Amino acid sequence: MSGKLKNIGVVSGLTVVSRVLGLMRDQLSAAVFGTSALNSAFITAFSLPNLFRRLLGEGALTAAFVPTLQEELAAGREPGAFRLLSQVASWLLLVAGGVVGMGMLGFAFGGRLPFLAGKWSLAAELTVLLFPYLVFVCLAAAFSATLNVFKRFTESALSPIWLNVAMIGTLGGAGLHFADSALGRMHWLCAGVLLGGLLQMLVPALVLMRLGWRPRFDLTLSPRVREIARLMAPGLFGVAIYQINIYVSRLLAFSVSDESAAVLFYANRLTELPIGVFAIAVATVVYPLLAQHAAQGQAGLFAEDYRKGLRLILLVNLPAAAGLALLAEPITRLLFERGSFTASDTALLVPLLAGFAVGMPFFSITSLSTRAFYALKDTKTPVKLAAVSFVINLGLSLALMRPLGALGLVLASTVAIIVQTVQLQRALTARSAGLRFAPLWGGVAKLAVAVLIMGAVVGAGWALLNGPRGVALAGTGFARDLLAVGGLIPLGVLIYGVALWALRIEGREQLPALWQRLRARSGAAARAPKENAGGGQS
Repeated sequence: MSGKLKNIGVVSGLTVVSRVLGLMRDQLSAAVFGTSALNSAFITAFSLPNLFRRLLGEGALTAAFVPTLQEELAAGREPGAFRLLSQVASWLLLVAGGVVGMGMLGFAFGGRLPFLAGKWSLAAELTVLLFPYLVFVCLAAAFSATLNVFKRFTESALSPIWLNVAMIGTLGGAGLHFADSALGRMHWLCAGVLLGGLLQMLVPALVLMRLGWRPRFDLTLSPRVREIARLMAPGLFGVAIYQINIYVSRLLAFSVSDESAAVLFYANRLTELPIGVFAIAVATVVYPLLAQHAAQGQAGLFAEDYRKGLRLILLVNLPAAAGLALLAEPITRLLFERGSFTASDTALLVPLLAGFAVGMPFFSITSLSTRAFYALKDTKTPVKLAAVSFVINLGLSLALMRPLGALGLVLASTVAIIVQTVQLQRALTARSAGLRFAPLWGGVAKLAVAVLIMGAVVGAGWALLNGPRGVALAGTGFARDLLAVGGLIPLGVLIYGVALWALRIEGREQLPALWQRLRARSGAAARAPKENAGGGQS
């Protein structure tokens, strides 16, 4: 397990840096644009190339590409693996380029239609500017997936950092100094997206070239490419359902009010920090192991590694979700309430953040469960369950958005992901011989007790700070929020850690080693962008 913890530490440490930079980027955009219609239009517009990125570059393609590439390397055919990469990248370039061309033409024309005036016309204009990002990031996803197969997790985990650095630099630098209007600053932010996408593509490509890859345009429909297409087809619909789910939710939020799409986005982003730092890191590292066990028919090892992945996800995400829900108000004020982001925006965001926090552990588990199916080369089951989730989310969203606004959309997505998570576990148990969850239940019950103890202490602490004595001690502004976040979070971690050891919860002994890995990798990753900048890479 030490090797797996090391790789999880690599991915998690760099993901920490990426998420922190992403948070800084969001803080900057919130301060500059607030929850205005312009910011909501950008968020809605950027969702579309991200949707196609998940379809063509990540998601189904990566899930089909990794096991196939793994088989080439396992057979000792490294030149064949690089040849397969060139073929996949060539087809990606062709398909993504076509989608970009048609998308830009369609939205350029659609933005001029008279019934799409106002914020909808603005969203169409920004979509045209952002669509080329799709080509860069699709190729970047293929390159990063290849690096993961070669166990070069550091270089692949650096990829999202380039996007955040570019967006912060263009908006915070050129945008604030050279643009004389909000729309002008928004155009600089769009330029940062394109620059970041270019860096995301080039950096992993250069690493692969150092490993021996020689890129060439190759549209050969080899048996391996056909196999990837065959595996990808059903999975593509599953990823499409999930991404369309997100896009439809943002469109519905955009239609509810000018600020709803922006507020929904910022609330969701805060829950992505703990999900991305650890849950996605666990899934990224465990997935190749699951694929290897499945390919070699090692059902026992498959079940063991899957349960270990689940245990690690729950150990971190359950307390993180509880803390985020309990401290949603001071966290939101501390991070976002400045510049154009006002107290009324905070009041809108806090209940959304609490709602997303409830669903956070389920989102985390789903990430690992879906990849477990992909490792078994079963892409149909996640599709069916994603379709059920989409129907539930859409139906509840339409029913709840008018009476509850953006909160109704959050509740709809939370209910849908809970149903999907439960169904995924049931289906995976039936699909994988030897996979049983009985060994987990005792630990989960103890974990729930530890989280309740921690939550009681943190909740009582915030109630005290938010009451008359807290106001007398720290006032009602920045000092109180800083004391709540900076004091209650470490206290909660301490209480939770003591409870883990007191209750003898399985997996607790892995957390100190993992924490050391995270600290070491976070420090190294924090220095990496500066060192690369000195070398002209960023």
